[in-house]
Amino acid sequence: MASVGIPAGETQRGWLQAARVYLQPHMLAMLFLGFSSGLPFYLIFQTLSAWLRQDGILRSTIGMLAWASLIYSLKFAWAPVVDRWPLPFAHAWLGRRRSWMLLAQIGIVLALVNLSASHPEQSVPHVALGALLLAFCAATQDIAVDAWRIESAPEPQQGAMAAAYQLGYRTALIVGSAGALALAQGFGWHASYSMMAVLGAVGIVTTLLIREPEPRASRESLLREQRVVDWLEGKAHWPHALRQLGAGLIGGVLCPLIDFFNRRGAATAVLVLVLVASYRLTEYAMGSMVNPFYIDHGYTLDQIAMVVKVVGLSVSLVGVLIAGVTVARLGVVQALAIGSVLIMLSSLSFAVLAQAHSPTLLGLGVVNSLDNLAQAMKGTALIAFLSALTSPRYTATQYALFSSLYILAGKVLEGTSGFVVDAIGYAHFFVYTASLAIPGLLLLYWLTRRTRGQAL
Repeated sequence: MASVGIPAGETQRGWLQAARVYLQPHMLAMLFLGFSSGLPFYLIFQTLSAWLRQDGILRSTIGMLAWASLIYSLKFAWAPVVDRWPLPFAHAWLGRRRSWMLLAQIGIVLALVNLSASHPEQSVPHVALGALLLAFCAATQDIAVDAWRIESAPEPQQGAMAAAYQLGYRTALIVGSAGALALAQGFGWHASYSMMAVLGAVGIVTTLLIREPEPRASRESLLREQRVVDWLEGKAHWPHALRQLGAGLIGGVLCPLIDFFNRRGAATAVLVLVLVASYRLTEYAMGSMVNPFYIDHGYTLDQIAMVVKVVGLSVSLVGVLIAGVTVARLGVVQALAIGSVLIMLSSLSFAVLAQAHSPTLLGLGVVNSLDNLAQAMKGTALIAFLSALTSPRYTATQYALFSSLYILAGKVLEGTSGFVVDAIGYAHFFVYTASLAIPGLLLLYWLTRRTRGQAL
């Protein structure tokens, strides 16, 4: 709804001005880095679950394998290393952010090659270990890419940067799902994952071509943190190596947490963290069961690739652009609320499809278009929200903490999803996942009232 008192022409110009930000050069770089970040995601989760289900692996086992991705929620543990410690040799050549990106991207390629050689019907543990390795490398890449994104654009452009990231990310989801499924149908799963490994070169080439951002706070200023100084003075009798390790932990872990709580206030900070932790429960809780649902209802890999992945995820690309402009024009709070409502409707539409006696391709396309539109809005709004929460002094560490929180609870629930489906069936399962969006909406409303008149 247009603001009261603003002429329609000015409102239109405002929306056009918000959209022009996508023409800036660093947005293109963000697009390809988003592709690099998105490529492993379905290859660890939904696409892998289709491979496992087609090979006869039990739904309960598939659900528990989602716990391998809990490593995403632990990335805050090594984010201070990525944030503060330079890689030998590569740092002087590429800089702090790009050197870590390149290392992680090479790891992703090697992990995909390893998965391409897997045989799930013979050794599920080998697949699980391969998924763990891929998740670790992908999470490390995310730490560095998120820091690069936040440091490469001013705060007013973070919504557009988030949208560019999501556009590339969701393009990669199409490739890592529809593309991988189509290749698997024609050439087998091993060839499919091998081709995905080749596409990992997109991130490597992009990292070599982009510029290292200027740090918002110098390394020297970080090392002069008073808490670090006090630590070093109080432990003067300790060995030098232990003193430096302790100083690094205080400066890299403790100081970012204290900084966030000091800037927001303890009560508001806790409320923000609980909101972040609960905001994406629906998507993650249903994630591993979506492809088994399609297969159990008789859809072929070709149909899933074409209708679900190409049509549905293509809608999400439009949704990402809409979401970016919405964040810029209406604000992040409204975009967060719209995303939550859409994801509830999406999950309920899956429940309706599950009750259909003869599920149709049209119904499948409509349901997945709504689902991808909802996820595009939620993902873009959340990235912009988390980016605004971070301090330039601790970009990678704080963002990794926030993103770890929203993954943790959802992945714990996702690991139980196979047992829930076995117990109550698909229709009731999707009603249950829809209800998981309610806590986030309530917390968002409470937080908005508490911080009325202040920036979140």
